[in-house]
Amino acid sequence: MEIAENAALVVIDVQKGFEEEFWGKRNNPAAEENIAALIDLWQETGRPVVFVRHDSVEGSRSPLRTGYEGNDFKDFVEERRGKGSGPELLVTKSVNSAFYGEPSLDAWLAGQEIAQFVIVGIQTNMCNETTARMGGNLGYEVVFPLDAMHTFDLEGPFGWSRTADELAEATAVSLHGGRFAKVVTTEEVVRGASVGVR
Repeated sequence: MEIAENAALVVIDVQKGFEEEFWGKRNNPAAEENIAALIDLWQETGRPVVFVRHDSVEGSRSPLRTGYEGNDFKDFVEERRGKGSGPELLVTKSVNSAFYGEPSLDAWLAGQEIAQFVIVGIQTNMCNETTARMGGNLGYEVVFPLDAMHTFDLEGPFGWSRTADELAEATAVSLHGGRFAKVVTTEEVVRGASVGVR
């Protein structure tokens, strides 16, 4: 799979608040390492990077609320912001989709003539999946490296619950099988991004 020279990396909600016990048990302990590796690669090759931050409007309930330290990007992300030679954008949102943030992600991508983007970050089955679905609907080629993100165990209706791994697998099957996105690995993205690098 080839990654375009101007493909954007969309780094979703890699914030300190997700380290709190509030969320429960997570999966994929390698997520942060893979996210960092992809940010580094994008910045080294001059590709555009979009950093997305969730500014919760749920008040004191949410570890991601504005003005609280949990709203801040994790250190490994914050220290990389502004370090690339390519375009960079900060999008803030209060809902699941990065396409409903400020400034407009869709307008920015279109303005940069970007047709392909790669999603990494938190959470796999929430903001990452929602952004991927909208991106697919809007006609973008969405790449979804499943090992560069994580999620948490979750309880649903009817007494049902699913582990973080089960939720990640369900997201992967829905997105890939439904042709909203190409679900891949970080290694595949790295290989694809190395093709034709200037």
